[in-house]
Amino acid sequence: MPDKTLFERIIDREIPSQIVYEDDDYIAIRDIAPKAPVHLLVIPKHVSARVDEITDAGEMGRLWLTAVRVAREHLSDYRLIVNVGSGGGQEVFHTHVHVLGGWEGAHPVGFGT
Repeated sequence: MPDKTLFERIIDREIPSQIVYEDDDYIAIRDIAPKAPVHLLVIPKHVSARVDEITDAGEMGRLWLTAVRVAREHLSDYRLIVNVGSGGGQEVFHTHVHVLGGWEGAHPVGFGT
């Protein structure tokens, strides 16, 4: 059996985190190294290493609808970002969507502050 991803360990409550949303299929947590005043991660409980491994339209749609739901619960304006592969900035190989926002005035160009 392969090692669990960091996010699987969070889902299984083996690692503490600040959970801001959870249902049967998704969990959303505060990022421990935020790149914005508000930085949340929306994580599917079903593991895929990269978002481009998701081939089911319904599964992809539910991921994005959940990310929007979480974002709207915490922010009026926000960015949704997915990093795909190490060359795309992905550090944890378990699909997740970054929800970023909370900047005063215009947001900075790029990923973070």
